[in-house]
Amino acid sequence: MKPRVRAINMFLGDVYHDQKIRKDGVVPPDLVLGNRNFRPEMVGLDIAHDSYVSICGIDIVRDQQGGFCVLEDNARTPSGVSYVIENRHLMMRTFADLIGGLKIRRIDQYGPNLNNALTEIAPSALGDPRIVLLSPGVFNSAYFEHVFLARELGVPLVEGGDLLVENDRVFMKTTTGLDRVDVIYRRIDDDFLDPEVFRPDSLLGVPGLMRAYRAGNLALANAVGTGVADDKAVYAYMPRIIKYYLGEDPIIANVETHICREPEGLRYTLDHLAELVIKPVGESGGYGITVGPRASKADLAACRKQLLERPDNFISQPMIGLSVCPTLVKGGIEPRHVDLRPFAITGADTWVLPGGLTRVALRKNSLIVNSSQGGGTKDTWVLA
Repeated sequence: MKPRVRAINMFLGDVYHDQKIRKDGVVPPDLVLGNRNFRPEMVGLDIAHDSYVSICGIDIVRDQQGGFCVLEDNARTPSGVSYVIENRHLMMRTFADLIGGLKIRRIDQYGPNLNNALTEIAPSALGDPRIVLLSPGVFNSAYFEHVFLARELGVPLVEGGDLLVENDRVFMKTTTGLDRVDVIYRRIDDDFLDPEVFRPDSLLGVPGLMRAYRAGNLALANAVGTGVADDKAVYAYMPRIIKYYLGEDPIIANVETHICREPEGLRYTLDHLAELVIKPVGESGGYGITVGPRASKADLAACRKQLLERPDNFISQPMIGLSVCPTLVKGGIEPRHVDLRPFAITGADTWVLPGGLTRVALRKNSLIVNSSQGGGTKDTWVLA
C-alpha cells in the first residue's frame, strides 16, 4: 500500500507543477486539465514533504478466484476510521477472553500517528503548531466521526464560523481572544472550503482560507485538489502512473476497467452493459452505480442513455463476486459480501494502520457495502 500512496502523491505533485506525466503521454491531458476536481489555484503551490494526501483509504476486494485487487482510491476525505477503532473497542469489551489469547496488532496509535503527520506538514519554523479539525457541523452524516477523530487527535473541533482570516493568517475564535491556527484537518469538500475562491454561497467554509494557504501560513489535510487522483477514470491509469513514477508494477492489481471516454471502452461497455458495473467517475459513497447483472431493463436503458450523452463521465468494470464473511442477521448467521479499506497516514513518511475498515453489504445478495447505502462494518484483525 505504501508504494501506491507514494505514487499518488508524486502524481499530484507533478499535476500541480511540471505535468511531466501529461507531456509524456502517459495520462491524457484533458483527463487532468479537464478533470472537475483539478484546482488551478494549486498550480505551483509547494506542499511539505509532497504530502498532498495525508490520509488515504484504498478499497481492496477479493474476487471469486481468491485474488486481491484494488477497487478504488480515496484521496479526498476518506471516512470510516472511527468505526475501525470503535469496533475494536467493542470486541475487546465483548470478547475479552478470545482477544486476550491472540496476538492482534494494536490500532490505538492511529490518533497519535495522525497528529505527528499533521505536525510534520505544518508551516516551517513552528515549534508547536496548532491543529484543528474542520467539520461541516452536526447535520453532516459523518459528524460522529469528526467528534471522535478530534478527541483521538486531542485537537479542537471547529466549524467555519469558528475561524477567520486576517493578514493571510487563520485564527480560531476563543473565549480569551484569537488563537493562531497552523494546520486544518478538513472534512469539507473543496467546493465549500472558501467562498472567496470556490462556491460563493458556501456557509461551511472560511473566507480567505486559500489566501492563507497560498501564502504558506497554513497546511491543509488533505490538500486541495486531491480529487484528481481518486477520480475513477484516473484510477484506470494507476498501474501506468505507478510504473511511471516508481519504475515497478503495482503489488496489488486494479480491477479490469473500461474507460468510456475512449471509443473502444465505450463500445465494449455498450455491447456488454448487462454484464458490467458502470460507475460515474467523480462520485463516491456508492451513488450513481448501475450493476448490470442485477439491473432492470429500464435501469439499463437509462444507463445506456447516460453513457451516450456523457461517456467521459463513466467507467465500467466486470462484476466482482466479492468474498463473503459470516454475518449475524435477523434469521441467524448468513454470508454477506465484504470489502476492506486500509488507511495510510503520510507526513514525512507513510504509516499504514495494522487493520482496516471491513465494510459489509447487509442486504442479502447486495454488492454495495457503503454505509450511506445501508452497509455495516466489522472489526479487522492483523496478527503480530
